[in-house]
Amino acid sequence: MELRQLGRTGLRVSAVGMGGIPIQRVDFRRAAEVVACAIGQGVNFIDTARAYTDSEAKLGEVLGKNRENVIIATKSMARTKDDMTRDIGISLESLRVNYIDLYQLHNIKDEGALLRVLAPDGALSALREAQKRGQIRFVGITGHIPAVLVKAVKTGEFDTVQFPFNPIETTGAEELLPLAKEMGIGIIAMKPFAGGAVKNKAFALRFILEQGFSTVIPGMDDVSQVTENLAAGHEPKPLTNLERVSLAEEASVLGGSFCRRCEYCQPCPQGIDIPMVFLLDGYWTRYGLQEWAVDRYRPLKARASDCVECGECESKCPYQLPIREMLKEAARHLE
Repeated sequence: MELRQLGRTGLRVSAVGMGGIPIQRVDFRRAAEVVACAIGQGVNFIDTARAYTDSEAKLGEVLGKNRENVIIATKSMARTKDDMTRDIGISLESLRVNYIDLYQLHNIKDEGALLRVLAPDGALSALREAQKRGQIRFVGITGHIPAVLVKAVKTGEFDTVQFPFNPIETTGAEELLPLAKEMGIGIIAMKPFAGGAVKNKAFALRFILEQGFSTVIPGMDDVSQVTENLAAGHEPKPLTNLERVSLAEEASVLGGSFCRRCEYCQPCPQGIDIPMVFLLDGYWTRYGLQEWAVDRYRPLKARASDCVECGECESKCPYQLPIREMLKEAARHLE
């Protein structure tokens, strides 16, 4: 596995790391198999979050026993000093370690949130105190809005920045990427497959690694995914012109208004599995699998038409998608 420097931290991280979102979907035994497989094939950078339900605990089953071989990153949605202090303690216990390499402010989506965490009683102050105690080594920030992250990076407070980047989502990176590199900040690419929308995973990972990211962190919950994804890190080579055309064609079909399955919209008060509805609707609209999609939609406990338009999902969506209208469209297709 190729190792790359994570900015000014000096840490050498695997070009392809591992994201911890999908681990929530499997049991502890299978999660341990996947993580052990990833480490065995050269992954040394693993990223998770307090918000990913039991992801930290599942990863901790393996990471706690392999502490010297891994670089652990996690993150918290906490915005105040007290809440972040609490979350750091929970993360250390769940991950079964006495220090965390990189702790990140999670999903800073607007200037108000940035100002809140930077305030004297904000979450950043808790991270700085944890650094002094030796509980964390470096501090990072994550988000989905490049313009907000540019402002954050310019403060000089952060060692790393993490944001979505893939063949479909490149807007805003033209300013953020060179700025982060100039300031010596580690750059982490999340959502490399746009929440499963990009099907040619090998091309997507190679495309991202070409851009100079320190590491890319596809989520994995099966050993077959580990082998498939890590190939790009073992042999990182530029895309050919034909491969670029193939990716561009796929991106043009998808456009920009689609669900990335980040699951920030969940839980829905009506019990609608919004990402699953949109995934099935994608198969209905983009892949000509209407009958297949409808068959898999029918067993869902709540339907798209059960939406009461409360708007809670839209307030949490980092991509500002018109979820209520999209649910209506999905209902027309799948019901």
